Amino acid sequence: MAKKNFYAVKVGKAPGIYKTWPECQSNVSGYPGAVFKGFEALAEAEAFMSGTATIASPSNESATSEADGVTNLPDIYAFTDGSFNVATGVYGFGGFLHYSDTEDDIEIRGNGNDPEEAVSRNVAGEVHGAVAAMRKAVELGLTEMTLFYDYEGIEKWPLRYWKTNKKISMFYVEEYDQLKDKLKVNFVHVKAHTGIPGNEAADRMAKAEVGIE
Repeated sequence: MAKKNFYAVKVGKAPGIYKTWPECQSNVSGYPGAVFKGFEALAEAEAFMSGTATIASPSNESATSEADGVTNLPDIYAFTDGSFNVATGVYGFGGFLHYSDTEDDIEIRGNGNDPEEAVSRNVAGEVHGAVAAMRKAVELGLTEMTLFYDYEGIEKWPLRYWKTNKKISMFYVEEYDQLKDKLKVNFVHVKAHTGIPGNEAADRMAKAEVGIE
């Protein structure tokens, strides 16, 4: 994937052209219907902003970066993923938290088999992975973190775009509400199984936690 040198925010909190992903992200994260894209050349970004470039219609969903944002990783970030073993009824999660260029990344992994949560299958793992990453960030005294995820509910439940109607989603929102005053979470969606290293690593760890090779 080519390096993105400019990020054009056509619809967002503060439309404009930015040179870094964090600047762009702060203007689109949590903004419903945001329209933005990364470009190699300034002329391409300007064409996008002026409407002379072909763009997809904005959705009604909250802003996500997709794979574009992964080319410029922020200083503090986590990748998490979930998995489920149908044969055993065990759900699990895996991932890691990067918080320092001089310290090793912290692995985030675990599993469970609560019957009420297991009905949500791999989603239970996705949720527990996200919560574990947030808790670890708070434990380390961090005040802001970017969370890369591939299941939409990881962003849409805590930001109230989706209703909570199962034990796992209610648990997640309760946990997020307890942590949000201590930790600002920037949610970034990535497509699963598209070769993004952090997402692929989290996927492998989650599968290992439930006994899937």
